Amino acid sequence: MNDIEQVQKEIINEFGVFDNWHDKYEHLIELGKSISVIFEKERTDDNLIKGCQSRVWLVAEFKNGRVIYRADSDAIITKGIVGLVLRVFSNRLPKEIINVDGSFIDKIGLKEHLSPTRANGLVAMLKQIKLYAIAFNAKQNL
Repeated sequence: MNDIEQVQKEIINEFGVFDNWHDKYEHLIELGKSISVIFEKERTDDNLIKGCQSRVWLVAEFKNGRVIYRADSDAIITKGIVGLVLRVFSNRLPKEIINVDGSFIDKIGLKEHLSPTRANGLVAMLKQIKLYAIAFNAKQNL
């Protein structure tokens, strides 16, 4: 498995191939098709990311010292953004997640090409991902 920095570089290179944002959005849509869908019973208000324009559900599990995230969205582009974020953060040690800067988002220009409400939702999702990692890290160190 590649480390977080390597995966971020891969994503930056991947998006660098596209000349325009229409093609990048198409790529995001394809990424959204690849995420593991959460169970219907997990689509609860407790798992809903607050502040997103679309509905995004995020579930975190702690297995074998790693944080496993699963998520889904009711919007196709948002689902792709979720897939991109999970590719970086899921199946990682809590400390890796806590310490990552997430610079790939700015380097591919994602935030500047999102509506303000979608950008706020992305920030809220990243915050929730880190909060889960912090909680699992604290539990692990008890």
